Amino acid sequence: MSSRMARRRARELALQGVYQWLLSGNSPQVVEAHVEAEAADFDKVDRELFVMLLRGTLDNVGALQDEFSPFIHRPIEELSPIERAILLLGTHELKHNIETPYRVVINEAIELAKAYGGTDGHRFVNGVLDKLAARLRSIEVEAARAKKDAGDGQA
Repeated sequence: MSSRMARRRARELALQGVYQWLLSGNSPQVVEAHVEAEAADFDKVDRELFVMLLRGTLDNVGALQDEFSPFIHRPIEELSPIERAILLLGTHELKHNIETPYRVVINEAIELAKAYGGTDGHRFVNGVLDKLAARLRSIEVEAARAKKDAGDGQA
């Protein structure tokens, strides 16, 4: 498994863990152990990323929800558990995993939403995380926009 695929799989498993936690209310330790035990390919996963995402998200749910809640137009409790889990993971990664470009974080969240979410869940996730990235990583987002604008002007 390539390192890119190992990271993608780590995000999938972290999503499963957050989703499981949201539905079961089990402790983060129980959830983590369960996900690790149930994943047949766990030995091929980027374990460091999985642990960082799962533990970091579950240890900071309230603060993470406070970050993205201004960009949703309904109570958090009305989000589907999968959308909520993806937003929690994406918010955590945008905020705490700055070595991963914001576009990668958003694209990975979109892919998770397409694979596991409702019909248009990926659009919702994209919109929320895009607005959040502009706030949390304003310098990076502005630099990317300036680069794109400069490229558009050269045509």
